[in-house]
Amino acid sequence: MSDQLIADTPATTLTAAPETPGIPQRRGLILATILIAQLMVVLDMSIVNVALPAMQGALGFTPTGLSWVLNGYSLAFGGLLLLGARTGDLLGRRPTFLAGIALFTLASLAGGFATTGAALVVSRVVQGIGAAFAAPASLSLLTTMFPEGRERVRALGLYTAVSVGGVSFGLVVGGILTEYASWRWVMLVNVPIGILVAAIAWLAVPHTPRRHGRFDLAGAVTSTAGVSALVYGFVHAASAGWGDPVTLTSVLGGVALLVAFVAVERRADEPITPLGLFANRVRSGALLARMFLIAGAMGAFFFLTQYLQDVLGFSPVQAGLAFLPMTAGVFVASQASSRVLVERFGERAVMITGAALTLASLVWLTRLDLHSGYADVLVALVLLGLGNGLAFVPLTASALHDVAPGEAGAASGLVNVAQQLGSALGLAGLVTVSGHASRAVDLAPALDQVARAHQTFLSGAHAAFEAATLMLVVTLALVTFVIRRPEEG
Repeated sequence: MSDQLIADTPATTLTAAPETPGIPQRRGLILATILIAQLMVVLDMSIVNVALPAMQGALGFTPTGLSWVLNGYSLAFGGLLLLGARTGDLLGRRPTFLAGIALFTLASLAGGFATTGAALVVSRVVQGIGAAFAAPASLSLLTTMFPEGRERVRALGLYTAVSVGGVSFGLVVGGILTEYASWRWVMLVNVPIGILVAAIAWLAVPHTPRRHGRFDLAGAVTSTAGVSALVYGFVHAASAGWGDPVTLTSVLGGVALLVAFVAVERRADEPITPLGLFANRVRSGALLARMFLIAGAMGAFFFLTQYLQDVLGFSPVQAGLAFLPMTAGVFVASQASSRVLVERFGERAVMITGAALTLASLVWLTRLDLHSGYADVLVALVLLGLGNGLAFVPLTASALHDVAPGEAGAASGLVNVAQQLGSALGLAGLVTVSGHASRAVDLAPALDQVARAHQTFLSGAHAAFEAATLMLVVTLALVTFVIRRPEEG
């Protein structure tokens, strides 16, 4: 939100962060702490990818078991986000943030010295638990430390650049560490960063007021189990199919648990997620748009990584470096969005432009073939980076629009839940679409083994890119017709 928007907005819609003595002087250090912590959390979702083959060779993973190095983290992170957000509201964001970072750091240390596949998966699950408490606490700290307006929008611009750009940066770092050191360093690199973040947070981040209340145990159990079952069902469907009994049981059980969660929250005196947060049309639309945007973008990210290595023959380091233009696009666009464009043109116009550019990048990807080169990929990456960078700043601001300070943790948790669910469910769905298309492709008998493998992959990737394009059409419709503030008409 810009100064101009603030001037045009009724005072009742603004939620100013309460000032604490000494906070203005420490905001730079507090923001640096939040950004480093967020980088560590999002980096961990991609840095492990390029190390998976080395992990499989060292610890003897089966292909199915290897997938749990990624899925264990996603399940714990996505399933416990709402509980982590509520914990920050009740016990204070500073101790919740510190506890999450400490747990994440210790789990990284254990994972770096893991001698069995099971030990590594357990450490990844514990990392996800720590991230589930640290991530919403960091975003809610940003919300309460920076008043709504230009200052918060600029802070959110940096937060967005780190959140989105950190994913591709993780591929570069992971490739370098794996190729020139050891796969263990993709885990151990978090240890010094975590210690630094915890030390600075202990000194610089102030205590935030605690809310008097009690934990909504029934809500915590149903939300955690429901989200976890839903994510597991989608992940399982990617390999076993939608007709598999385990897939159906997980998905249907997850939906039933989430319905129970809503019923529990309607009656709870101290709900883990106040359902009133969804009553705001702008906020609900922004959360849905974020989920679909992430789902489509993550699909492009996943299949492009394989295209660069399997079809174009890039090494892990080269593939990671190939994504740097996207990272640069995210940084430039997010800074332009937060510092100039939102103020000049308004949040909705910037969101529409960002969603349209991301949609254009996915349409471009549907034309990739065996004869395409990196120049074709580069066009898509630049469009994807610019689109995401433009869209995420106003989407985050809209998702936190008119949130009371006492509910900042819950609202921040929902932002992270939308992102995590979009990533996990979207990717699982796109992988399923890709698998069906790959199995149905009619290959010419004269093709050699390599050509057959490339053609099979491209058939699946095209289907996934087309499905991701539909997700971005939904995103564009939401930001155009749903996320409309009263003053915008």
